[in-house]
Amino acid sequence: MVHIIGGGVAALLGLIGIIGWWDNFGDFLRGGLPLVLFVGGLIAVNTGLKFLKDKK
Repeated sequence: MVHIIGGGVAALLGLIGIIGWWDNFGDFLRGGLPLVLFVGGLIAVNTGLKFLKDKK
């Protein structure tokens, strides 16, 4: 459950960061970090869902 919540928060923050920093997306630190958070969040949500399936 913690993976799902943490992943969802990270994905949301990453998406907000991508939208908010769209004009500076070429800058690696400000453009790359939200993308990494978004993808990492999606992976964490997917992992959390697999853990829930395995428990059942």
